[in-house]
Amino acid sequence: MNTALTRMFNVQYPIICGAMMWICKEEFCAAISNAGGMGNLTAANYPTEEEFRSAIRKTRTLTDRPFMVNVTILPSVHVTGEHHKMYLRVCAEEKVAGMEISGSPIDKSCGMEYIEMLKKAGVKLFHKVGSVRHAVHAEKVGYDGIYAAGIEEGGHPLNDDVTTMVLTPRIVESVKIPVVTVGGIADGRSMAAALTLGAEGVMMASRFMATKECPIHDNIKQEIIKRHEHETTLICKSIGLQGRALKNKTVEEVLKLEAQRCSIMDLIPLISGKRVAEAWETGNVDIAPMMVGQSIGLIRDIPTVKELLERMVREAQVHLQKAQERFA
Repeated sequence: MNTALTRMFNVQYPIICGAMMWICKEEFCAAISNAGGMGNLTAANYPTEEEFRSAIRKTRTLTDRPFMVNVTILPSVHVTGEHHKMYLRVCAEEKVAGMEISGSPIDKSCGMEYIEMLKKAGVKLFHKVGSVRHAVHAEKVGYDGIYAAGIEEGGHPLNDDVTTMVLTPRIVESVKIPVVTVGGIADGRSMAAALTLGAEGVMMASRFMATKECPIHDNIKQEIIKRHEHETTLICKSIGLQGRALKNKTVEEVLKLEAQRCSIMDLIPLISGKRVAEAWETGNVDIAPMMVGQSIGLIRDIPTVKELLERMVREAQVHLQKAQERFA
């Protein structure tokens, strides 16, 4: 495939893994890059500078191909503003290929000097946004690309609640830098749709969870396969931290507390990262909010990462050809 994204990073496929806490570490990141996509190293998995720098260097021993590093700049109990600045500085010093910035833009949260530092180091910056206005701002301050994240995505979609089908073309027509579609992507059909809408690539996370290399319990993978697109819901809207999660007992408790106008302190025991880590390790599908997208409705098996990417590209080519034939 030949898109602005494959040319920018010299990768085989314009398919990027999204950030996932406790999951996107060195081995999994390298597996995706080695398969021709772009793996993700999620910075918040590493609480100290030494651990974070070591993770970047270890990943480079496992793959000689480019990968993304995520820094999520949102309110957190354990990840502070100083952590954000440290992650950005280390990425510049290590000259990583690209970065996925989620939440607040770098210039507003850490200062323009960090954007300048990263650009000087040759790091390609992508900002994950859910609106045209945020995409335009990112382009203005020097980002190299945009992740257009529709409301379908797992994690923390913007509360503008705009769908991928509308958001991607709106952002494509509003900026001159490459756009990557996020939300609802899980197979070659959805990737073909994103490319048709003007995207230069796709980013997905839920689909990568159901792969053989993903380091989560098989119970979780089987649950993702079993569930359908209507079985996710939005939580934490009342505290300004909207997230899409799989419906389960913990999510029911969260929604019940929110209906009672609870405080963030009431929710923290239910939404803590410790609970999520326990779910991934033990396979308990009810113990934590599992942040997955509506794309779970398209996930039906557990292939290797290589099998998944090769199949997606074949399917995309078939569906794009079929669409063209309809106008022949």
